[in-house]
Amino acid sequence: MAKTTMPAGGGTGGDIAAQWARVRARVRDEFGEAAYRGWLKSMTLVEVIDGRARISVPTRFLRDWVAAHYADRIRALWNAENDAITAVDIFVAGGAAQAEPAAPASGGAKEKEPAAAADPVEDKEIGAALDPRFTFENFVVGKPNELAHAAARRIAESSVGPSRAVPFNPLFLYGGVGLGKTHLMHAIAWHIRTHDPSRKLIYLSAEKFMYQFIRALRFKDTMAFKEQFRSVDVLMIDDVQFISGKDSTQEEFFHTFNALVDQNRQVVISADKSPSDLEGMEERMRSRLGWGLVADIHPTNYELRLGILQAKAEQQRMQLPIKVLEFLAHKITSNVRELEGALNRIVAHAQLVGRTITIESAQEVLHDLLRANDRRVTIDEIQKRVAEHYNIRLADMHSARRARAVARPRQVAMWLCKQLTPRSLPEIGRKFGGRDHTTVMHAVKKIEELQASDSSFAEDVELLRRMIES
Repeated sequence: MAKTTMPAGGGTGGDIAAQWARVRARVRDEFGEAAYRGWLKSMTLVEVIDGRARISVPTRFLRDWVAAHYADRIRALWNAENDAITAVDIFVAGGAAQAEPAAPASGGAKEKEPAAAADPVEDKEIGAALDPRFTFENFVVGKPNELAHAAARRIAESSVGPSRAVPFNPLFLYGGVGLGKTHLMHAIAWHIRTHDPSRKLIYLSAEKFMYQFIRALRFKDTMAFKEQFRSVDVLMIDDVQFISGKDSTQEEFFHTFNALVDQNRQVVISADKSPSDLEGMEERMRSRLGWGLVADIHPTNYELRLGILQAKAEQQRMQLPIKVLEFLAHKITSNVRELEGALNRIVAHAQLVGRTITIESAQEVLHDLLRANDRRVTIDEIQKRVAEHYNIRLADMHSARRARAVARPRQVAMWLCKQLTPRSLPEIGRKFGGRDHTTVMHAVKKIEELQASDSSFAEDVELLRRMIES
């Protein structure tokens, strides 16, 4: 219950409570529901004395953030309600922490820089980081992504409601650029946030995780960092490969991961490679990441690309000839991001210059993109060119023969596939007679070692590469 001590003419206790309710409502409207729930909902008006409103929050971290980013606006809104309110103090509720209020928000006063929270809101508040387009409803499912989609759905649905089960922990999504990993992670977060807002969820990139950890070290505030990340119900880290080789960040992430899993809290992670293929990651970390379900998102096929284009056109109420969509689905094969970009370019061009959308106009608008896609080589083409170059049979690329005259060209072909195609290591291995991805990893490493130690071999491989790319 807030104390209502006020100067003469400042109003009664009932007035103060009503004013505070209206101020909260205005703040909620101005900053949005997500920011309000994440940062401002826990504010409690404790007292108003001599024109100073004292507001408590539960942690030092929240105190610094609210004082730095919202207190001035709260003061201004309350001053508009009641001109006797000239300052707002934010402090930590309970114990000695009350003796450490953040700098008051008052007219002309300079705001104190927060001790450990100067990075953007999206670093901690999922609402600021979530893309409203990335929901399950807007995700087009096909054979290349059906396992990842089903797993993401299961996690999202299991994380809400009374049971809040954890079917597998962690969920590890991996695949190439622009194939839908981030879309699925956002979709999980949106579902949980919509169906169970009480769940504490943090979604951020591994880069931001590292940035916040470094800040915590710099400001000697690692306890607040640990409290923040180890008290969540669901932790979602995107592009975890970013912390490869970052030993101190890996160590902290490892302990955070273990703490959450031990408490049966859900962890969802994405990367561009499977856990076992993450170079620069400690063995114990790779092992932990593979504990739950590892779901690969494969490159798109024609049917999926066409479905994505049709869904995108429908969402934006675009009228496009089916022949144009089929043309794009055949020609733009790299990733979904590039595919959607191509569609947007065609529609924008048609709207700006007033031309009808046809295959011919699409070719004209996308000439640079189409040329780049036409240059992309396939694993089959690489195998054929390497076999011709080393004068071996094409069948030797798939055979079990281990003679050096066959094995070395096969390794070169695997290395070139890794360099020149977007295919994952397991996919490359399958195209070489069903070999395991570790065989491809060994081949890539071997060719790189030979190139470093043998200049004539390096020149030969580079010549092959230029021939295939031309």
